[in-house]
Amino acid sequence: MSSAVVLVLQTFLEAPRSARYGLELGAVTGLPSGTIHPVLARLEAAGWVESEWEAVDPSAVGRPRRRFYRLTPAGTEQARTALAGVAARQARLRRRLAGPVASSPLPDEA
Repeated sequence: MSSAVVLVLQTFLEAPRSARYGLELGAVTGLPSGTIHPVLARLEAAGWVESEWEAVDPSAVGRPRRRFYRLTPAGTEQARTALAGVAARQARLRRRLAGPVASSPLPDEA
């Protein structure tokens, strides 16, 4: 799982039933639109998120319509499981990189 997917899923899991749009996700995660939207498309194709277009008249609000995404109930559980797996792998890697902890000798008391 890429770091971009991890960031997007973590952001969704902060409020799992809240709808978010691409520019908002980019602002929160620090990822560019060219990264966010392919991630969202893959998550939607996998059934982890669902999307819908904002029901506004673009000329009335002075901007293009937004496409809102939210985790599906199954996607919420899958995201939690996947992120727990990522966290476990990262913890194992940190332990391996740290190596054995060498105990330092205590200074002599004078």
